[in-house]
Amino acid sequence: MSRFFGEVRQAGYVVHDIHKEMKHWSEVLGIGPWYYADRVPVKNFRYKGEPSPIEVSVALANSGPLQIELIQQRNDAPSMYKAFLDAGRTGLQHLAYWTENFDADVARLREQGLKVGMSGEVGERGRYVYYETETHPGTVIELSEVAGPKGKLFKLIREASVGWDGKDAVRPFPDLATL
Repeated sequence: MSRFFGEVRQAGYVVHDIHKEMKHWSEVLGIGPWYYADRVPVKNFRYKGEPSPIEVSVALANSGPLQIELIQQRNDAPSMYKAFLDAGRTGLQHLAYWTENFDADVARLREQGLKVGMSGEVGERGRYVYYETETHPGTVIELSEVAGPKGKLFKLIREASVGWDGKDAVRPFPDLATL
C-alpha cells in the first residue's frame, strides 16, 4: 500500500505481440479471460504536453485483485510506450493506481513534484496520467480515473476472472457507452 496512491491495482506490460502474450498468460499462467480492444478509443492523448495521435491495442485480465494490462502500440506516435520499446525493453512498464477523485489527486501529486509524461482519456470520466517517475524499468506510475464506464468495465473484468474455467480466453471489450 502506497501512502501517496493507495493499492496497486494494475501491472501494465508493453509488448510487441499482444495476441502471443494473451495466449501465454492464459495457457501457461492460467490468467484470464482477456478483454481485448484492437484499437482503444483514446481521446485527448498528449505526450510531454504535446498532442500525439497514438493507436494502441489493449488486453485486460485479472489475477485476483490485480489487473494485468497488455499494451501494443500500433503506430510510431511519440509516447512513453514507444520510448520504452525504443530503449530495448519489453515487459512491465507501469504500475497503476485507480481513483474516483482524479482532479484532487492530480493536483496533490503536482504539489508533490510529480511531472506528467503522458495523458489521455478512455470513455467518460476515464482520464489517466502517466508520471515521469521511472528510475529503472517498470516504475512508471499511472493514475487512472475509474469514476465512469471504465470503472464498470474493470469491475466486469474482475468478476469474469473469478472461477474462470479457461474457456473463451479472449473476449471483446464492451462498448463503454453501454456501461
